Amino acid sequence: MKQFMDENFLLQTETAQKLYHEHAKKMPIIDYHCHLIPQMVAEDYKFKSITEIWLGGDHYKWRAMRSNGVNERFCTGKDTTDWEKFEKWAETVPYTFRNPLYHWTHLELKTAFGINKLLNPETAKEIFDECNDKLQNDPNYTARGFMRRYNVKVVCTTDDPVDDLRWHKMTKESGFEIRMIPAWRPDKTMAVEVPSEFRAYVEKLSEVSGVKISNFKDFMDAIQKRHDFFASMGSKLSDHGIEEFYAEDYTEAEIDAIFNKVYGGKELTNEEILKFKSAMLIKHAEMDYEAGWTQQYHYGAIRNNNTKMFKLLGPDTGFDSIGEFTTAKKMSKFLDKLNTEGKLAKTILYCLNPSANEVIATMLGNFQDGSVAGKIQFGSGWWFLDQKDGMEKQMNALSLLGLLSRFVGMLTDSRSFLSYPRHEYFRRTLCNLLGNDIENGMIPYTGYEEKRVNQMVEDICYNNANNFFNF
Repeated sequence: MKQFMDENFLLQTETAQKLYHEHAKKMPIIDYHCHLIPQMVAEDYKFKSITEIWLGGDHYKWRAMRSNGVNERFCTGKDTTDWEKFEKWAETVPYTFRNPLYHWTHLELKTAFGINKLLNPETAKEIFDECNDKLQNDPNYTARGFMRRYNVKVVCTTDDPVDDLRWHKMTKESGFEIRMIPAWRPDKTMAVEVPSEFRAYVEKLSEVSGVKISNFKDFMDAIQKRHDFFASMGSKLSDHGIEEFYAEDYTEAEIDAIFNKVYGGKELTNEEILKFKSAMLIKHAEMDYEAGWTQQYHYGAIRNNNTKMFKLLGPDTGFDSIGEFTTAKKMSKFLDKLNTEGKLAKTILYCLNPSANEVIATMLGNFQDGSVAGKIQFGSGWWFLDQKDGMEKQMNALSLLGLLSRFVGMLTDSRSFLSYPRHEYFRRTLCNLLGNDIENGMIPYTGYEEKRVNQMVEDICYNNANNFFNF
């Protein structure tokens, strides 16, 4: 029987072990899409307890606890202690066998706290106390300390256009050796479903940009000004969280009228909403191209399915799911329009539904133009798919229909400073895939080809991203 989570965890062959230990393991981390709170980095936040850093805001764990019959007060409640919440999580962990949470939990305990014990009701108090002792008394157990521990070189946070980016500026001026770069997340500029909320956002945008907004042209001028500001602060990426791609035909006159209507407080028809979103996707993409940025599109989620809990807790609390959308034609139309106009920036496409893996993998090749290796990327498995099976399916599709060698690799997409072991999980999975192919005679591993495979691993883990984003 193989030991659980030993040094060769997930590595089934000697070749896989060699690839990981000699090549993947040593590479630094570029986390080019995450949801870390910049203020915590700027102030080198000191966490109050393992519960705060581990369970606070972690809807992955909340979903598992709810499924295990744990009352909501132990997930998001305010009337329970840190220990009570941790204890309920510890009771849930032994029920998560074959869920990636079981692996992540123990990988994080091992790599962050040096704890090799299995978390369960019998060990919970001991582990709780040991983690809290280090968080309270070891100066290396802070927000920046965790980033250093995992050999992070760059993180790209997710920031709204109205954000003043003061925490990024403070972090840079402090001399912190790890670069924290803002990434442009303009979802609210397209959120016209609720007129009152959209108007409030436009007024905030007007305030921070210094542009008086009374029509669509003013609106875009304000957005461009903020885009320029983000670029001046080092931003090199945008990110869009969209349900699906939007590619409706529209005229500028139509978009002017739609803006005036929603800004005036009137609800839009579904057709008007889709046209406005289509126009905004194009205009944001054109800005990214002019700035030399990379654009990212995360699509395919149905959010806030449980309306009762959404009203109680708000978004990002664990009530989202994989969606089914017929998006290939709209995605193609959107990319083709930009490509035809000569304004298609470097692009990363992420889908939450694995049934679309081959769709995306074949879409990439339609718009590669030889200007940049891997200009159009298939993003790593994310959210429900950032686990062994999801990663393997994504890499298999990319391998069969594109070039895995040019893949920019893994990201955390997380709010937690303890999520960096996901990069290790990904690297072990990558090395195991390649190692199995080599052992089965499907990839040569002698002479030049051995060097190429070794370099391929290091490139996917770090070099490709570093070069692709011009860090």
